[in-house]
Amino acid sequence: MKSLAPPGVYAPQEDTELLAGALSEEPLPPGADVLDVGTGSGALAVAAARRGARVTAVDVSRRAVCAARLNALRAGVAVRVRRGNLFDPVRGGSFDLVLANPPYVPAPGGHGPPRGAARAWDAGGDGRLVLDRICREAPALLRPGGVLLLVQSALSGPELTLGRLRDSGLKAAVTRRRRIAFGPVLRSREHWLRERGLLPATENLEELVVVRAELPV
Repeated sequence: MKSLAPPGVYAPQEDTELLAGALSEEPLPPGADVLDVGTGSGALAVAAARRGARVTAVDVSRRAVCAARLNALRAGVAVRVRRGNLFDPVRGGSFDLVLANPPYVPAPGGHGPPRGAARAWDAGGDGRLVLDRICREAPALLRPGGVLLLVQSALSGPELTLGRLRDSGLKAAVTRRRRIAFGPVLRSREHWLRERGLLPATENLEELVVVRAELPV
């Protein structure tokens, strides 16, 4: 079932599909507790709930919260949807699996937090405004043997993500890659990205990666 995404809510795209593929291959214990942060339309939360998991979905956008609830209802699955900034609504909780499709596109114009629909993709000058917070805070939410699955662009430094997760005691590796055509956001700032050296002059595709990080038992 295709997720409904009203204006202002991030619609499922190639990064969602890539992360959904990783989710489909991830073994989940019976009744696993799953957290989907930055849920957007709720597509990944619904996919996890269809596997029998107890799912909590979080998004800072009121429209996204409404969309995720509606899409869970349409799919006939139970998803607890909370509005809040990343992990704030689930402090003190613990999960078998954390899913994250955060904003990761480098953005000109300073490092302040984006507003409106741009919150779904703009992530500061280096693309790591939210990624670094996930690396710091997600490990504390994982149960022993728990897993973080995160999708990001190669433009925002997957090697930094791996290093910071490993520094937190997780076993981390890139498990999936996909090269895609530039979308509207990247096309609109292609010149800026090339000037910054974030995008080689001869590169005409964006690489997406899935990082899998596990907390040892």
